[in-house]
Amino acid sequence: HAGLECGLLKEKMPDVDMISFGPNLFDVHTPNEHMSISSVERVWNFIKALLENIK
Repeated sequence: HAGLECGLLKEKMPDVDMISFGPNLFDVHTPNEHMSISSVERVWNFIKALLENIK
């Protein structure tokens, strides 16, 4: 996926800045697909900190 949703939203809202982020994924869409559990924790902590700092 890695940005698919941003691309679709950008078509509808061309003046909006956006980012896409998430945990580290490997061998996506293959039988060996897996992700880094430690990166999930880092993403979760980032999202929590981001939301806590929105004014």
